[in-house]
Amino acid sequence: MTVVTWSILSRMRLPQLFASFISIALIAIGMAFYNWQLTLALFWVVPLELAIVLLSKRSMRKGNESNYWNKRAVSEQIQEGLDTIQEIKSYNQENDYLDKLDEKINTYEKVLTRNELVLGILVNGSQSILKLGLASAIIIGANLLSQGSIDLFTYLIFMVIGSRIYTPIQEVLNNLAALIYLDIRINRMNEMEMLPIQQRTTEFHPNNYDIEFNHVDFSYEVGKQILKDVSFTAKQGEITALVGSSGSGKSTAAKLAAHFWDIQSGKITLGGLDIKQIDPETLLKNFSIVFQDVVLFNASIMDNIRIGKRDASDEEVVRVAKLARCDEFVRKMPQGYQTVIGENGETLSGGERQRISIARALLKNAPIVLLDEATASLDVENETQIQLGISELIRNKTVLIIAHRMRTVVNADKIIVLDKGSVAESGSPELLRKPNGIFTQMLERQVISVN
Repeated sequence: MTVVTWSILSRMRLPQLFASFISIALIAIGMAFYNWQLTLALFWVVPLELAIVLLSKRSMRKGNESNYWNKRAVSEQIQEGLDTIQEIKSYNQENDYLDKLDEKINTYEKVLTRNELVLGILVNGSQSILKLGLASAIIIGANLLSQGSIDLFTYLIFMVIGSRIYTPIQEVLNNLAALIYLDIRINRMNEMEMLPIQQRTTEFHPNNYDIEFNHVDFSYEVGKQILKDVSFTAKQGEITALVGSSGSGKSTAAKLAAHFWDIQSGKITLGGLDIKQIDPETLLKNFSIVFQDVVLFNASIMDNIRIGKRDASDEEVVRVAKLARCDEFVRKMPQGYQTVIGENGETLSGGERQRISIARALLKNAPIVLLDEATASLDVENETQIQLGISELIRNKTVLIIAHRMRTVVNADKIIVLDKGSVAESGSPELLRKPNGIFTQMLERQVISVN
């Protein structure tokens, strides 16, 4: 057994199990010295009971596994409803969602009831079988007493002990049933514990912060290639923009640069060192990231921004908040920067949440900045103001921007155009403005849509 398994069992069931085994063995040995016939009469049911438990082990494990997965299905369905409540209501899917949830709950209830029935039959049946041992001891003891083989005192002692001896035996059987119940959970923990641990360096002192993709292939699942033979370099001191249609692999490429997943082939380097050789926590210390989907915590605005730098002073937090254009709406709140914003910032608008996320990234002030649709929820005026604030803090840094709005990337030093997971065009904005080019067509489509 693994360390995790032993830890769980030792805290939950093994102490009671071992104590019951030891007490039963000591009592049985002591009683056998007085009279082996009565001892055998009392304990012949124990091997039979143990055999029943072991023979039903496979059936119990199968039922417990089914119960485990059905319980997970119910939990996942409930979580899905909580995460997508707005979409469910806006498309009038409440009844459909509730029907699916009821179906999974009913399935879980049926499996749980069946398992409880099997376990009840096993436990109650075992108690009935154990009582046969006491009945056997009474009959055999009476026969031995009538023959004069034992005296009345010995007979009474065995009857008293026999009435109590089955309690620890029943504890053993109950604990064995509990261990069988834990098997599926223990196996799952063992699977996670057995995952390979990669040994990576925590010493990372690069000469520069250039990010280089060298013939990178990546897919989330077999048969669905996301990136194919992608090669480009995002140099320190330059703004590199990733553009392309939805599903072209822009966000995936940016997240691969921070090593959120392992690539299938090729190499991604930071400062010339393969990021696979760098400890993830060490690597991410060099990244300030603003995701398209903002995640905030049920804490004050001050604490949410300070996540970017835990030891930052209040003055530092306010400074980056002003750069991200947060200060104006924060000052209007009841407690200002100490206002608690609810779960995932539920009391804020989408634009306000995104500005706090940008302030958090600015506070971290890491040498590499990843902006994934960082200004998607902002109006043109605020976007322009925030771009001015960001520009003050990205000097001499490696900046990787993912954006659909072409006005966000026209001032980039280099643009990488991704099409169906491959690099279709690469170069400065002026170089890519060529007739019939993909980037040119994207610019033209956005101009037409705006007009």
